[in-house]
Formats: sequence, structure tokens, C-alpha cells
Amino acid sequence: MEKDQTGEQSHFKETHSSNVRKRLLFILACILGCIVVMIYAATVGSFPISNGEVFGALVDAILRRTPEDATIYHIVVHLRMPAIITALVCGFALAICGVCMQSMLKNPLADPYTMGISSGAGFGAALAVILGIELISGGGIVINAFVFSVIPAVIILMLSKFRNATPTMMILCGIALMYLFNAMTQLFMLIADPEDLSSVYKWMIGSVDGTDYQEVLIVMAIAILGTIYIQYMANQLNILGLGDESAKSLGVDVERRRLILLLVVTLMAAAVVSFTGIIGFIGLVAPHMVRSIIGSDNRFLVPASGFFGALLLLISHLVAMTIAAPTILPVGVITSCIGGPLFLYLILRNNKEVWA
Repeated sequence: MEKDQTGEQSHFKETHSSNVRKRLLFILACILGCIVVMIYAATVGSFPISNGEVFGALVDAILRRTPEDATIYHIVVHLRMPAIITALVCGFALAICGVCMQSMLKNPLADPYTMGISSGAGFGAALAVILGIELISGGGIVINAFVFSVIPAVIILMLSKFRNATPTMMILCGIALMYLFNAMTQLFMLIADPEDLSSVYKWMIGSVDGTDYQEVLIVMAIAILGTIYIQYMANQLNILGLGDESAKSLGVDVERRRLILLLVVTLMAAAVVSFTGIIGFIGLVAPHMVRSIIGSDNRFLVPASGFFGALLLLISHLVAMTIAAPTILPVGVITSCIGGPLFLYLILRNNKEVWA
């Protein structure tokens, strides 16, 4: 009897160690993939640059030394890398937002778009571009988009506080707000002149081009702080995934934890969409794909989803640069084209398991 128990314990430990190694190897593979694709993406463009020249320019930038070729240095460091780093940071942040929302609300469709965050940002951008209404003078699209992206979350938080809203009610409220903001944005677009209409349309699609290092650092700082907190709360997310009653029986203050996590996720998503516009499917697809590979333990799922989301958006940016070269397509078009079929494939392949 004791031998059987010892054997079972040994088998359990071996299985657990194997699963941990598998998850860590997946995270490492995603990180290495990001580095490889990042260097390759910097070689793509109308001016041909080799991988070695890209690596040399990056080393010069990091060490702050005078570059051998000022032209290549300028193209790599100042023209191409801002968009590449933006894709990495924003993909990471959107995927983290998606996995946190899906876990805390126990709903596979939860992400910044279905919660109304992205639609609120689009409405704020339309106000600034079409009507010239800026909440802060000189703030333009960024401030408007950030403030209005937070409004849906505030409404949902108030609903939760005064009506004890269930996760399903919160999702439905987010979808209702999404349709409301989309309708008002489309109304403004109907009365916009062609130039403003084009600007709003491009912003609504989403793009990582046109950002600078200062903007990237803002998004990166918010994303890092938010990710640290969400990773710290990974065990709590695991418990929330069991359902409200089970979580309460284990001593978790469900409403308080969910509201704080929703606020953190909202700030992260708002920071992203304020600078890049609405980039869909990363926050929805990346967590599901990773979950089907390494399981639902948020201790590993959170960082793995983040790095996989960064890789997915970076690959989408690379496709956007090459598929219609020399024209660079908005990356939001590519993420939708890739994300839709991938999500459908996951549903058909895993059936109910993908929602676990």
C-alpha cells in the first residue's frame, strides 16, 4: 500500500515537472521568436538592410556609440524600430488584458473590444478629429481616446457596485456600450468631410506605424506595471475561474478582486488603443491559442499569452509591410484576417475544451 502511494506521488511529481518544463519552454520559444522576427522585420523595406547591419545598428544604439553607417542607423533605429517595438509592447499588453478578462469573468469572449473599451476610444478619437472637441487643449486624439475608453469600465464598475452584477451582466453591459459608441462614431463619420473621415477610418482599423519612442515608453510603463500586478494575482485568477461561489468559499473577496483587475486591465488597454487605434483579435485569440497548448494555469498562462500576443502582432506587422509593398497596410486589417480563421479553427478543433 505504501509502495503504491509512493509510486503515485513519484508519478505525480514527474508529470508536474514535465508540465512546468513544457510551459517554460513555450514561453522561451515565444521570446526567441520575438527576437528573431524583430530583427528580420527591421530588414524589410524599400531600402535593403542585412540582418548583420540591423544587429550592428541596435548594438550601436544600446551602447550609445557612433555608428559606422549613419544612414542605416537612422533607418533601423529611428524609422523602423519604433513601429516594431510598438507592435511587441501592444501585442503583449492586449494579450495580457484578454487572458485576465477571460479568467476573471469566466467568459471566453471577454476582451477589450467586447467590453466596450476600444469602441469608447474610437468615439473619443472621432470627437477630436471630426468635431474638433478636445477634453484637454492640445491633447488631441490620444487624450480623448484614453478618457472615453475608460468610461465603459467606469459604467460597468458602477453597475457592479450598485447592482451586484454577475460576470454575464458585465459582459452584456460591455457589448451594449460597444454598440452604442460604435453607433455614435458612425453618425459622426456620416457628417465628416473626406479628409477627416479618412483619418478616423484609419484610426478605427488600428496601426503601429507613426509612433515614437516617447509614446512607446508610456505604453510600456503602464503595460509592465499592469502585468506585474496581474501576474501577482495569478493564483486569485485561478480561483475566480472556478466560479463565484467556489471562490467565495475559499475566502476570496470576488467583487473587490474583480473590480480592481477590471480597472488595471482597462488602463492597460486604454493606453494601447490611445496610440495605435483599435487592433482586434489579439486579446481574444492569443489567450485561447496558448491555453490550448499549455493549459489554464494563469501562473504560466499570463506571461505565455503576453509573449505570444507580442509575437502574433509583430508577425501581423511584418505581413502588413510585405503583402502589398511598397504600401504598408494597417496592422488591424491583418490581425482580423488572421485572427478570425484562427479563432474559428480553435472552436471547431477543441469544441468545449477551449473554453475551459
